[in-house]
Amino acid sequence: MLQIRNLTLSAPLLLAPMAGLTHSALRSLLKEIGGVGLLSTEMLSAKRLPSDNPTLSPFLVSTEMEHPISYQLLVAEKEHLAPAIDKMHQMGADVIDLNLGCPAPQVRKFGGGSKLVDDTSHLRHLVAEARKLTHLPLTAKIRLGESLIESKLKNLARMLEGEGIDLLTVHARLRKEPFCRKARWEWVGKVKNWLSIPVVANGGIFTVEDGRRCLELSGADGLMLGRGAAIRPWLFHQLATELYNCTLPSLVIDRSSFYFSFVNHLEDRFRPERRLGRLKEFTHYFSQTFPFGLRLASAVQNSTSMQEARQRAIGFFPEHDPLASAAD
Repeated sequence: MLQIRNLTLSAPLLLAPMAGLTHSALRSLLKEIGGVGLLSTEMLSAKRLPSDNPTLSPFLVSTEMEHPISYQLLVAEKEHLAPAIDKMHQMGADVIDLNLGCPAPQVRKFGGGSKLVDDTSHLRHLVAEARKLTHLPLTAKIRLGESLIESKLKNLARMLEGEGIDLLTVHARLRKEPFCRKARWEWVGKVKNWLSIPVVANGGIFTVEDGRRCLELSGADGLMLGRGAAIRPWLFHQLATELYNCTLPSLVIDRSSFYFSFVNHLEDRFRPERRLGRLKEFTHYFSQTFPFGLRLASAVQNSTSMQEARQRAIGFFPEHDPLASAAD
């Protein structure tokens, strides 16, 4: 278990916010499989959020089963906080997370994500204001910085704790480092030693062994999965049972069943024009667990309709026993 303010998670395993992936269909699949302690939305613009329709917006559509859930906020200016946080309260958020780590150029140009840590004074006021506006657990996600400067990272982390952040997630890479760069989990351990609030490690966790090694090097209070959750949606279940001794129903890794459950959730929740792109994005990752997964990815990528994509996937799975792959 993991305690975040007044919220107790069943397992210290968190889903990372990911554009085009962390939506209702993936969240529902993960809940069905089990093991995830805290779900997440995609990154949500504080400026746009108050006017978005929760029943129509693909970023906000959700179901009662998708809890507990963290709403991640992309914010640059203090005046956008109150309306956005009020909207999150209305939608039933369990946690509010501040994005302080996104390195995307368009996000930095907007003044959000990792750009916020460049102005500590502005960030301090932003966090303090957010803390005043909500009774919910308030968390933040950061990267290690522009370069490995221990004093700068320490000051940032301690400032965030001091202004009321209840949990800090550290993506263990520098801002300009690509995902292919090995995560620096030992630096998460430094942050853990500086703070009294829970610290969660993110980055480079794709297997149970990755999770075990990350915990050994970081001493983190929990793990956050990003791309690994789309590649292996069952990884949360494996981590929960093998690393945290959680009691869960036994699991048969049936890739075909998981894939078509995801497809069904897409068709149930999203308008027709919102489905195929999300299926292609998910398939790009999910197909990586098959020895010949590129065939599935290419077949779906070249489809022009959900019906065509479904039929091509139906043709793929019988030729690739979902229970026989050594890629578990």
